[in-house]
Amino acid sequence: MLESSVQWLLAVLAAPEVGLTSVFLISLISATLLPLGSEPAVFAAVKANLAMFWPIIAVATVGNTIGGLVNYWMGLGAKQLFARERQTRWFHWLERFGAKALLLSWLPGIGDPLCLLAGWLRLPFWPCVMYMAIGKFLRYLTMTWLLLYVPDGFWHWVGSWF
Repeated sequence: MLESSVQWLLAVLAAPEVGLTSVFLISLISATLLPLGSEPAVFAAVKANLAMFWPIIAVATVGNTIGGLVNYWMGLGAKQLFARERQTRWFHWLERFGAKALLLSWLPGIGDPLCLLAGWLRLPFWPCVMYMAIGKFLRYLTMTWLLLYVPDGFWHWVGSWF
């Protein structure tokens, strides 16, 4: 049942008529602790309509930032879970750099827990939002821009492997 639910969700999100809504939802979900990458959806949307480059990047950034905020809010209530982690270098590092550390919130495997820890440490909300958004925007801009310069023949070759 779970597998069919996931397949249904992915089919809905992949629907071309949904467009920016799909990019937003995929970006939001991928920023939570759920394992989903948003870059392929963002790249596919841009590749399908290059004139929508900036709106797609903006919508992906907003969705991913809101997903990061979900982690931040989860961290606000996770004090007991992280009590033993208080001694790790991650906490010391995050306390040292504060909200600026959330520029790294885009990193796979590191970014989501950083947002969680920022909430737990009760770092200032609006600076966290700003730094999260900047980091995520730069990630989408860089990744999509670089992927656009890969020749189409390469993507066809990659697709032939699957």
